[in-house]
Amino acid sequence: MAANIIRRIISTPKAPKAVGPYSQAVQVNNTLYISGQIGFIPETMEIVSGGAVAETEQVLKNLGSILEAAGSSYDKVVKTTVLLKNISDYAAVNDVYAKYFSGSKPARAAFQVAALPKGASVEIEAVAVVGDVTDI
Repeated sequence: MAANIIRRIISTPKAPKAVGPYSQAVQVNNTLYISGQIGFIPETMEIVSGGAVAETEQVLKNLGSILEAAGSSYDKVVKTTVLLKNISDYAAVNDVYAKYFSGSKPARAAFQVAALPKGASVEIEAVAVVGDVTDI
């Protein structure tokens, strides 16, 4: 007999609404899959001005709102993917990223892409856990 799998759609007004046919995040049992976030200001759905650094700050705030809505947090993120419009922003993005992931750092991939939605400079997606986590 197969075990029950619980699937829950996560949505919060504190993060930008989806701009396509996808959810902000989907939780399956204790694993949370967060869709790629760009630097939208949730209230206006406009990308924050200031380039890659300001966008990264907004992206990570948006991720934080989704994590909170799911009952998770930055320290429970296990994997991220960082997409950059320009790889030369890598060091500046890392500086902002390090402020949010200062403890147990998640696994990560980062690379340059040809273009991002809405002309964004940075997009970050994440996988996190929900519930108690013990680091060893």
